[in-house]
Amino acid sequence: MDYVSALVPPVVMAVFFIGVVVTIIKSQGGPNKAKEDAAVDAAIARAEAAEQAPRA
Repeated sequence: MDYVSALVPPVVMAVFFIGVVVTIIKSQGGPNKAKEDAAVDAAIARAEAAEQAPRA
């Protein structure tokens, strides 16, 4: 029975990890893709603007 208790945590973690990966893959694209892309583009633009702003 020691081998069962030794294998349960890695198996549970593997199942959880696979679930997370599947969820991430399924959430890519779809109707929210344009909104997410716009948010990322806005954040990048703000970072670039702050980087180029003259400092006094």
